[in-house]
Amino acid sequence: MIRSYQGKLPVIPATCYVDASAQVIGDVSLGEHCSIWMNAVVRGDVNSIRIGARSNVQDCAVLHGMRHLYPVIIGELVTIGHNSTVHGCTLEDAVLIGIGAVVLNDARIGEGSIIAAGAVIPEHTVIPPKSLVAGVPGKVRRTLGDADREMILKYAQNYLDYTKIYLAETE
Repeated sequence: MIRSYQGKLPVIPATCYVDASAQVIGDVSLGEHCSIWMNAVVRGDVNSIRIGARSNVQDCAVLHGMRHLYPVIIGELVTIGHNSTVHGCTLEDAVLIGIGAVVLNDARIGEGSIIAAGAVIPEHTVIPPKSLVAGVPGKVRRTLGDADREMILKYAQNYLDYTKIYLAETE
C-alpha cells in the first residue's frame, strides 16, 4: 500500500518495484530502480525517508525515523535484509544490512560496510567505511577488502534482477 500522510505522498519512480503487501507511507522518496519487498514498512510519517538508487528493502524490514530529530537516509546500492530495523539513521552507499539486524537513531554506517545478521548498532554509533560489524552491541570485527565489496554489490545486483522480473510480471 502506498499512501499519503498529512498531504505528503511517497515519490516512487516507475523503475521501482514496490510489492502490493509493502507499506510505503508519507514523506518517502525512492531513487531509480529501488525495490521494496513483501511486508516491508517504509514509514515516513514522523520524519523523512530517502532511499538512493538501486537499493533494496527486503521482506518484513522496517524503516522509520525519529520525530523532529532523525530522518532515515539510505545511499545507493544498499541492501537491507529480511526482518531488519533501520531507525532514524544513515546508511552510506553500498552497505549491506544482514537479516534481522537493528540500526538505531543517529547511527551512521560507512560506505561499503556490512552489518552482520542479528547485529545491533546502538544510537549515535559511527561505523567507519569498509567495516564488518557483528554482535550485540555491534563491534567492528575487521576491515573489508575487494572480495567483500564484490559480494555486497552482487547482493544488490541480485535484487536489481529480481526487480526487473517482478516489474515484467505486473505489466
